[in-house]
Amino acid sequence: SGLEYAWFNNVETRPGQGYPRRYEDQEKAKGGWVRTRSGRIRLKGGSKARRLLSIFSNPRMLNIKDYYEPWTYEYDNLISAPLGQQTPVARPKSLLTGKPMKIEWSANWDDDLGGGPENIEKDPILQKLSEDVTTKVKLAFEETFMFYLPRICEHCLNPACVAACPSGAMYKRAEDGIVLVDQQQCRGWRMCVSACPYKKVYFNHKTGKAEKCTMCYPRLEIGMPTVCSETCVGRLRYLGLFLYDADKVLAAASIEDEKALYEAQLDLLLDPNDPEVLAAARAEGIPEDWLLAAQNSPVYKLAKVYKIALPLHPEYRTMPMVWYVPPLSPIVDVLTETGHDGEEAGNLFGAINALRVPLAYLAELFSAGDIEVVEGTLRKLSAMRSYMRDINLGREPRPEIPEAVGMTQESIYEMYRLLAIAKYEDRYVIPAAHSEQARELENMGCSLDGVDTGEKFGGPFGQASGNPVPVTIENFHIMRDRQTK
Repeated sequence: SGLEYAWFNNVETRPGQGYPRRYEDQEKAKGGWVRTRSGRIRLKGGSKARRLLSIFSNPRMLNIKDYYEPWTYEYDNLISAPLGQQTPVARPKSLLTGKPMKIEWSANWDDDLGGGPENIEKDPILQKLSEDVTTKVKLAFEETFMFYLPRICEHCLNPACVAACPSGAMYKRAEDGIVLVDQQQCRGWRMCVSACPYKKVYFNHKTGKAEKCTMCYPRLEIGMPTVCSETCVGRLRYLGLFLYDADKVLAAASIEDEKALYEAQLDLLLDPNDPEVLAAARAEGIPEDWLLAAQNSPVYKLAKVYKIALPLHPEYRTMPMVWYVPPLSPIVDVLTETGHDGEEAGNLFGAINALRVPLAYLAELFSAGDIEVVEGTLRKLSAMRSYMRDINLGREPRPEIPEAVGMTQESIYEMYRLLAIAKYEDRYVIPAAHSEQARELENMGCSLDGVDTGEKFGGPFGQASGNPVPVTIENFHIMRDRQTK
């Protein structure tokens, strides 16, 4: 209740306005970070003093119409309506005001390009591109490219929402990097809502608290994947570990050239097979099973080894940690429709350079406008398709195909296995949280634990103490259910 309009995990059709509507227009929403003349970064919403002056009335908040006004239907009218000549109708009723309303927008209103060309031209990404590109998309609407963009909280390395929270309720867990909201600490200032450039923090108007995707942390703590990953029918989602240099995050986010932010973020990701990295990780107390999981991490391979997964809008300088493999399907479809072989390496490489509209659009999404980065990714995916087609058809493999994109036959085959036929344990490499101090489960421990050391302790009715515990009540029950079923 109070979050009927919120979608922690939504899938958008691109081109399109997204959800909330035009959330990528940071000139309006003022989300993310900006670099100052001095070379430092600050929140796009303004300085601390400026934000403090507007703390009681945040002028950068999106309107409910940018999301949509949640509604229900008068279902009771279908049952209780008196006999008559007309069939009773369940009319829409606002969940905010309780009054009848006209439905004009929702989270999936323009899915599958359903909004028509007049909505396409409102896409903030298209508006950033040249007028020639936008005109092509608008005039050839029925022939334009389309793909789906699933979005959850990015759990950034440099989260703007955490920095913007006046009460310190938003925090990034040191043990796994998940960004969460302390519901007891939250005072409903809503600065985090406007500061998040991806608009993945929502305000619960019933409780007066901020809420967001929790990355299903109780499941992750016992080695289970998130619900959105495990239920993905297309097996498109991967989960794994990154080892990164936390001391260099600020410097990487402060780089002047926006197009260099992607490479700067890649430089933060450390090689889990490097002996020096392993030694430093052990010195920091990272367990051996976590280091092994980092070495087998599928997301590390996709992002750093093969370099085919890209971050969403790196120009926001939040260092997002949800990575995307750009779609190749628009290019293959166009080649096939024109009578060419859509799987031939030469045709694909040529088409990638020729089809400037989808390439420029993808670059604005995933590489701050750097077309070469997206082009390199698509070339690798094209090479993999052509190389594996020869193998599947019983032809002699052509080593020149992977060599053309800077890969070996072995690496391109391993990339194919990870993308196409990876097993469950290959897609989800999640080490369990360490529970050496399981006695601190707060539904099992004494509420006076820690009183001698001056620490806070739980209340008489099971209230949380506020101290971090290595094992949560939620994952205790999940583990118990798995063992008894």
